[in-house]
Amino acid sequence: MTQIIERFGDIAHQFDALFFDVWGCLHNGLVPYRHAVAALSDYSQQGGFVVLLTNSPRRNHMVRTQLQEFGVLEAAWDLLVTSGDAAATSLFRGDVGKEVFHIGKPVELGFFQPFDGDKVLQSGIRRVPLDDAEGLVCTGPFDEDNATAEDYLPLLRHALSRSLPMLCANPDIHVDRGSRRVICAGAIAQAYEQIGGKVLLFGKPRKAIYDLAYARLRQLVPDIRQKRILCVGDGISTDILGALKNGYKALFVTGGLATKETGTQDQPDPQLLGEFLAHHGIHPEFSIGQFR
Repeated sequence: MTQIIERFGDIAHQFDALFFDVWGCLHNGLVPYRHAVAALSDYSQQGGFVVLLTNSPRRNHMVRTQLQEFGVLEAAWDLLVTSGDAAATSLFRGDVGKEVFHIGKPVELGFFQPFDGDKVLQSGIRRVPLDDAEGLVCTGPFDEDNATAEDYLPLLRHALSRSLPMLCANPDIHVDRGSRRVICAGAIAQAYEQIGGKVLLFGKPRKAIYDLAYARLRQLVPDIRQKRILCVGDGISTDILGALKNGYKALFVTGGLATKETGTQDQPDPQLLGEFLAHHGIHPEFSIGQFR
């Protein structure tokens, strides 16, 4: 049975570090959650370490800029690890070829640029038309405001006819942008898999992104122990499943993607929360309506 807590401060002493989800826990795609920012800042001031762990397809430096634009000060966190970071390693290695067709928005083109500090390097990757491509790279929909995964089936069937593999930089199926639910790259990747396409997925709940986050945290805190790290997130099949599969304790923020299913207003309805967790067969140690 998950323990519903009133605020993170009630259990903060049990943990030396957090792997903290971004979209849905720190902001909603439009504005930051001030109570979450304040709670992370307090935790940092008391000696805790915060690793922002996100399934964003954008690279580390791009998400950092986005957070600054939202007004999330770096005093609230120590490290940032993105799904885009993990996927880019595969991209530059040529796992889906050197000539690729990009499914995504122009703002996400930074994913294709390797960086050494602030210096842009040559990647050897070329974006080409679909008929010339060796593989697909999906960072998200072309137009998330109006897209459904079904809209991509003609393109995906054509790609499948050429046996093109897909690299998906964000396994999330959808997120809430303000009050609207929009699809992510994971929805398109799922549609491709369903018709028989080969997909390389990165980010939560997969092991690689947790290993990357843990390795970077150990550079900062060499004696950190895994059992003293808490994963915080609102995605039951990404954040929470990933935490438990990879040996971490988890705090489920119910007032995000699962607001309706868990009956969350200020806090989740205990009965609905229990039914939701039982349905998914996933049982985090802790739950809370909103991180505060």
